[in-house]
Amino acid sequence: MKQKINKTLPSNRRDFVKKSLLISVAGVSGIGLLAGCKEENEEGEGQEVSPPEDLMQEHGLLKRVLLIYDHCRMQLVNKIQFPEEAIKNSANIIRTFVEDYHEKQEENYLFPRFRKANQLTGLVDVLYQQHQAGRRVTDEIMQLSGKSNRTDTETQKLIQLLYAFNTMYNPHEAREDTVLFPAFRKIVSKHEYDSLGEEFENNEHKLFGNDGFETMVNKVADIEKSLGIYELSQFTPQI
Repeated sequence: MKQKINKTLPSNRRDFVKKSLLISVAGVSGIGLLAGCKEENEEGEGQEVSPPEDLMQEHGLLKRVLLIYDHCRMQLVNKIQFPEEAIKNSANIIRTFVEDYHEKQEENYLFPRFRKANQLTGLVDVLYQQHQAGRRVTDEIMQLSGKSNRTDTETQKLIQLLYAFNTMYNPHEAREDTVLFPAFRKIVSKHEYDSLGEEFENNEHKLFGNDGFETMVNKVADIEKSLGIYELSQFTPQI
């Protein structure tokens, strides 16, 4: 059963990040500092999530799917039964939200600006090539995970595909988070930087609705629960 979105939460990530920041500042520096923070007015103006922050939050969702892939791969390797629709449902999230939306944002808005500025062009080329490779791997994962009568050879192929996807995307997203995204602010004007954040959010709402990101997070959580890997405490080492 799909987990319901908590309606008491803000309707988008920007409001959530802003309000969380204000609460943190109040706790650390005292309530007096909040007087200097501009409150959001009726037109929705105020502190916005920057383009890199927006993309990095989406990387967090991708990371959770990579953990699902890892878990399913090990179940297949050890021949342990599990709800295999978890693989297909996860691949659908990768295709719709990560590849057809998140990566398109990077390809349409970030990569061309780095090329125009002649900055990190080698990295951008590799990242783009990996996007294309990832889509080919996802095609095959979706095909094999949807088969009810896979042969042993096909199951081994699926195991290899899950491993290949994770092996590429773990360093891929880490390099974007630590090198590409921090450098983006330096190659665009403040006005362009701010307007892109708004455009990213509008694009997300057009494709997935006002709570698109939260809906995807809930879908990932449902898959985690079906596999018994939702509770974070289970990953704490007993030392």
